[in-house]
Amino acid sequence: MILPGNTPLSTWRAIYRGEPAPLDLSCHDRIAASADAVQAILSRHEPVYGINTGFGKLASVRIGDEDLETLQRNIVLSHAAGVGDPMPAPVVRLMIALKLASLAQGHSGVKPATIAMLQDMLDRGITPVIPAQGSVGASGDLAPLAHLAAAMIGVGEVDMGPQRLPAKTMLGALTLGPKEGLALLNGTQFSTAYALAALFETERMFRAALVTGALATEAAKGSDTPFDPRIHALRGHRGQIEVAQTLATLMSGSAIRASHAIDDERVQDPYCLRCQPQVMGACLDLIRQAATTLAIESNGVTDNPLIFPDTGEALSGGNFHAEPVAFAADMLALAICEIGSITERRIAMLVDPALSGLPAFLTPRPGLNSGFMIPQVTAAALVSENKQRATPASVDSIPTSANQEDHVSMAGHGARRLLEMTANLSHIIGIEYLAAAQGCDFHAPLTSSEPLEAARALLREQVPHLEDDRHFAPDIATATALVRSGALGEGLPDLLP
Repeated sequence: MILPGNTPLSTWRAIYRGEPAPLDLSCHDRIAASADAVQAILSRHEPVYGINTGFGKLASVRIGDEDLETLQRNIVLSHAAGVGDPMPAPVVRLMIALKLASLAQGHSGVKPATIAMLQDMLDRGITPVIPAQGSVGASGDLAPLAHLAAAMIGVGEVDMGPQRLPAKTMLGALTLGPKEGLALLNGTQFSTAYALAALFETERMFRAALVTGALATEAAKGSDTPFDPRIHALRGHRGQIEVAQTLATLMSGSAIRASHAIDDERVQDPYCLRCQPQVMGACLDLIRQAATTLAIESNGVTDNPLIFPDTGEALSGGNFHAEPVAFAADMLALAICEIGSITERRIAMLVDPALSGLPAFLTPRPGLNSGFMIPQVTAAALVSENKQRATPASVDSIPTSANQEDHVSMAGHGARRLLEMTANLSHIIGIEYLAAAQGCDFHAPLTSSEPLEAARALLREQVPHLEDDRHFAPDIATATALVRSGALGEGLPDLLP
């Protein structure tokens, strides 16, 4: 259930995954009081931004009572100027839910009918077709949110599963009252929805990478000594301590590990094995920091001006500026990039016989067969793409609206790139999954631990051991699908609330 001002991350995750999203009806009185406050403000015939004035640089233009309805319709239509491919439907759904939760707190001046239409869209699975490009993250995510509002007034198209239909056919045409158009399109819900979606995808990728990392350590007959809790207690970082514990647990009881516990001539493993707790732990801490910011943002009220029914005031401020979301998105980009980077290094280690002790490129007959030669190249290409995308977006700013809006967050771009980065990461982890399982195959009849053997069996149900070269792309697609499904990380401790 959406609890305005107090919705946990677990609810947003469920909404993103397609579960029902009913609004807590106890907020109805607050919504009605906020709408009444707008009417009271109008009755005083004082200029109030967004209610009876123009917008942005045109805030000094007073609008007569007879044109207030047209004013709100015009801002929606004029601001619906996005371009590019449509937003993914799950992200649109999350954006609608975030907007609903924000407006329902009773500080935006919208009517109960407007709240009801947003709820109806969620209940019926109606997702407006919203171009994904056009937001600079202040003054709110104006263009994409305007496309959402346009659908509500009967303009544009909506998706209904496989069908794309005129919005007016499915929703009718809502008449916007004073302040309502601005309230709908001013806010950070586009940026926040994308960032939350990426957070939930990264959560799955992280858990899968712990499993494939442990499996790769087994394939290389690496040591589990670096995961000794005494090492990590001395440093004190929570994420590092938890990752080390998880890796040690995943490898516990392994016959492969026991086979080289004594008299192994190697003194230390490569960093990609030995430093997994330090790298992945730091990523986990960063992911959690981003999650904390996004949990707060998702429960905030971010339009402007804000209505305070208890005093009858409309206060202009800057809650629409998405700097916190931009920073959170940049943090997630860094974590996504580094998870993929160390994963690819383990793939490269496994295909190199000088480092892994395994057959070259993980094929029984190298030369005649190329084995995992090019999958490692593919992983390297994806890592480099993510490195390019990980450049911070928040350090960029460009003035808009005739310099009235002279500093922007770029949160929209910063958050939107993340899903492409997580898609790349899923392929990288999928390739490691294949390579690590192949490497462990060479240690037969020795087996790994119970959880790692379960992970290997899950893959082997669909992808057989690579004896001779075959069409590799379907194997990668299958392994990646398992990573994305979340099945690979089942049973691991929860990372986020």
